[in-house]
Amino acid sequence: MSDIRVGMIGAGYIAAWHADAIRATPGSRLTAVCDLSSSAAEGFAAGYGLTPYTSVEAMLESNTLDAVHITTPPGSHAPLAIQCFEAGLHAMVEKPVAESAADTRRMAEAARKAGVTFAAGHNFLGMPSYVRLKEMVDTGQLGRIVSAEVHWHLPLAPLRSGPYGLWLLREPRNLILELGPHLVAFAQDLFGPVEMLGATSTHPVELPGMGKRDQVYRFTARAGETEVTFMVSLVEVIDDRSVVVRGSSGIARLDYANDALTTRFDNTSDIVLNPLRASLSQAWGHMREGIGNAVTQVGSLNRKGPYALSFRGSCGAFYHAVQKGTALDPRFDGSAALGVMESLEAAIGYLPKAKAPKLPAKTRETTPKAVVIGGTGFIGRHLTRGLVAQGQDVRVLSRGRHGPFGDLPNEVETVGVSLSDRAALVEAFKDVDVVYNLAKSLDDTWEAALKNDVGVTETIAEACMDAGVKRLVYTGTIASFDMSQRFGRITEATGFPEDLSDRNLYARSKAECEKRLMTMYEDRGLPVTIARPGIVIGPGGPLQHWGIGRWHGAGAVKLWGDGNNVLPFVLIDDVVDGLIAMGNHPDAVGESFNLVGDRMMTARQYFKAIEDQLGARITVTSGSLHMLWIMDAIKYPLKRYGLGRKGAVRASLKDWQSRAHLTPFDNAKPKDMLGWAPETDQTEVIRKGIIEAGLFGF
Repeated sequence: MSDIRVGMIGAGYIAAWHADAIRATPGSRLTAVCDLSSSAAEGFAAGYGLTPYTSVEAMLESNTLDAVHITTPPGSHAPLAIQCFEAGLHAMVEKPVAESAADTRRMAEAARKAGVTFAAGHNFLGMPSYVRLKEMVDTGQLGRIVSAEVHWHLPLAPLRSGPYGLWLLREPRNLILELGPHLVAFAQDLFGPVEMLGATSTHPVELPGMGKRDQVYRFTARAGETEVTFMVSLVEVIDDRSVVVRGSSGIARLDYANDALTTRFDNTSDIVLNPLRASLSQAWGHMREGIGNAVTQVGSLNRKGPYALSFRGSCGAFYHAVQKGTALDPRFDGSAALGVMESLEAAIGYLPKAKAPKLPAKTRETTPKAVVIGGTGFIGRHLTRGLVAQGQDVRVLSRGRHGPFGDLPNEVETVGVSLSDRAALVEAFKDVDVVYNLAKSLDDTWEAALKNDVGVTETIAEACMDAGVKRLVYTGTIASFDMSQRFGRITEATGFPEDLSDRNLYARSKAECEKRLMTMYEDRGLPVTIARPGIVIGPGGPLQHWGIGRWHGAGAVKLWGDGNNVLPFVLIDDVVDGLIAMGNHPDAVGESFNLVGDRMMTARQYFKAIEDQLGARITVTSGSLHMLWIMDAIKYPLKRYGLGRKGAVRASLKDWQSRAHLTPFDNAKPKDMLGWAPETDQTEVIRKGIIEAGLFGF
């Protein structure tokens, strides 16, 4: 049989994992991608050599596909899957496969009628270590199973720092629908249909304008003869995603985040040697799994990490069934998907009914005088609310129409606009005084950055001029400066290095955006002013701030350098004050401002304050900038030639040193020209930036 021709519906984050797995599966060939956003579809298509579409109908009418992967938001899964089934296509649907059991039932029936395969994206069941656990349970190696615990302990950053418009945060039940399929699928496949018996939830967090969301859940259940407990914890906690199976003969622990399976069995040694043998046996098990995984990852140039292997396993089962014309592995078929969704609905039924926030009704129509692009992000949310506090109505441009401003229906309007659509932007900017552009793109190549970041920034600027906007405030980054030396002082007059080709893409792209905007100011009178915030901290900001170091979960960070130099921290409220002043001050046009607070804390002092004030001791280690540079130099040819990433960048030593923010900043210009007054009391900075910031979610 010839290769199965595959199309991707949805070009977001999870689509890349599916795409890589498809490309690694013999007999399948990824040929097309569809996304409502033309820029997303085209960007994804360019990375994989595909044909892009912006409508499912057009992609289906091309008659060039045999199967699709659906990775769009869950609310669209059922209609899209049924549409594809009726067109004669097989489909793998990312979990949750739908928003209800009823929709899942409709999908399974449509697939049956069309004679095609419906696969659920329960990817962790495709992990090699899980297959071994399943075999141990089925063959009785653990004896009679009495109980099992399935854990998902992993911080969910959007609960604290957004973006809040994501599907999983729109309703309280969505958190369970998003994460629950992983947990329930394990128990169902190991022990049979899962009967939910009860549930509790704790640790609520208030989302702006959206009500409360609990962050810790416990569900009790029974599957066959096995008592099962499901635990979910989304606060800042050590990553523990595991399945523990307890039997009469042994205990098995699957660490599905790391594709590791370890076991413990009784031994017949006497009372002296018994504990030693038991400990050595477990130590050997951990060493075997660790070495095996390391060899796999090194040998595959990191293309066979645990998460990647899970997708390969599920895709392999799907395409084997499609190619052979046989029944799909029951781990992934429609019956399994329906069972999981029915169990999740029962689990949600045991939770207390979430009270919808009492939000004011929209009672008047006004024309906003300010537009915030990127208004659902950390800085954008605070800026939007800061503008409202000063009596301004705001239009927030977002990819969707959901934003964290339900409590401000009369003051904030959220509009879905493509930032590449100049005509739509002009319409959105009509009668607007100030546009704040906080948008950024995360790209893998300079060519992509030129299109998705630099090109979009120019389009926004052109639209501002077309619409007669009085002021464009653009947020660049201090990362574009050369901060590699411990002497000197950086001011707005310092300027960026002439050649930034050996810098990280984010720093280089932001600098290029600034350059082109200032050229438009000088040549065409674009009324632009540029802000460069420092390391921003405060409520809604992330614990795992990559401006400080490289994070390894919530409990450990390797600093950029030794961590003994003072960092350019700045409070979020101070950044907002600076941005608003830049939008209003008549002398700010054509100027740039480094919004950096007064010099106060080093990285080590920052983490010491977290420990002293919050009782959380984070493991902090120094990171040798020279060693990081050397390791990056070693990885560069592997990425470029081994993995075929032609756009890979080898950052210079100065780039790595600049990440440590070694050179101090002077913040006199925004103080003198704008009257900016950042917090000068270190006690207050610690209170607002650490104690009241909600860094851990509890």
